Amino acid sequence: MGLKYEERYATHPADAKNYDTNRLRDEYLVQNIMEEGNVNLTYSQYDRLIVGGAVPVNETLKLESIDPLKAEYFLERRELGIVNVGGKGTVSVDGEVYELDYKEALYVGKGKKEILFSSENAEAPAHFYMNSAPAHEIFPTVKIGREDAIIIELGEPENSNRRTLNKLIVSDTIKTNQLQMGMTELHPGSVWNTMPAHTHSRRMEAYFYFEVPKGQAICHFMGEPKETRHLWMGNEEAVFSPTWSIHSAAGTSNYTFIWGMGGENLDYGDMDICQPDELR
Repeated sequence: MGLKYEERYATHPADAKNYDTNRLRDEYLVQNIMEEGNVNLTYSQYDRLIVGGAVPVNETLKLESIDPLKAEYFLERRELGIVNVGGKGTVSVDGEVYELDYKEALYVGKGKKEILFSSENAEAPAHFYMNSAPAHEIFPTVKIGREDAIIIELGEPENSNRRTLNKLIVSDTIKTNQLQMGMTELHPGSVWNTMPAHTHSRRMEAYFYFEVPKGQAICHFMGEPKETRHLWMGNEEAVFSPTWSIHSAAGTSNYTFIWGMGGENLDYGDMDICQPDELR
């Protein structure tokens, strides 16, 4: 029990065209994020984004630095976004305790030294999903409850993509260096997300899928708009999306996903649209 991590490297789109299913999964899919009693982290060379999860049960878990960071503590040169997708829990930031209920978020600024995760009930532990990106300025730690999110209704039932987008850790709600996070909830009967598909060369993105019913699955689409690929995914799994790749999905049921971004542009509307009939 404790801390686990792995590294992922950036790939050229011309190389990705030659990947088989196993290689695609090895490069972009992140599994086993939520393991009881562990902090699991995956460090990507795409904008140095880290995707991770912490599931404290009977003991408090600490977010510690990992070797690729070459840092005394995890947030020495980074910022952190957290969304709780499990039971009630708390995050202690240098001794200040924040309670996070289901689907509540917390932004932690650069320079905080001790990050501790705890669950209120070991029978229903918190599942803390995390994204972290490099930071150069120090911004305050802020909790973002459901009532604090900017909510946008998108899609249409006839296109099977009726969804509620919750902007949580974005430039419209709080100050960050580059990290942006939000949550999109698919309505019952809707399965398609992020249509029309798009790319944004100025920032990468990671998707984390949850609330996927048992026995159901997500088909995540990636790749260049004219050279798409797909990955089948399960509950509480994530995928890295390179700057050159679309990021869209359809599920065999409705579901929820958390999107996180790192890069040079904080404008949510910064994207290059590709209409459905243009995809190949």
